[in-house]
Amino acid sequence: MRMLLNVILPNEPFNSAVRKGTAGQILGRILEAVKPEAVYFTEQDGTRGAFLIVNVNQPSDIPALAEPWFLNFNAECKFRIVMSPEDLKKAGLDELGRKWG
Repeated sequence: MRMLLNVILPNEPFNSAVRKGTAGQILGRILEAVKPEAVYFTEQDGTRGAFLIVNVNQPSDIPALAEPWFLNFNAECKFRIVMSPEDLKKAGLDELGRKWG
């Protein structure tokens, strides 16, 4: 199942990793392990953040996606199910509208 992983990176310990020159290396290792379909880095409420599209086949996949962020950066991770336009077409919205509307 395709999920949006919203990662919020607090200033510490990320600032310290930037100062030590290890932030990029750590981010690279995490992304290599997580293998996101897409990733975008951005600001979130005044801190660093990232949005990743990841695949979750079963609930037990979630720790492998979140723990690298928790353990390396004390990050906050939020997961949301997302759909592509093709997925939405398969949802049967017209039928649901007739049934519930």
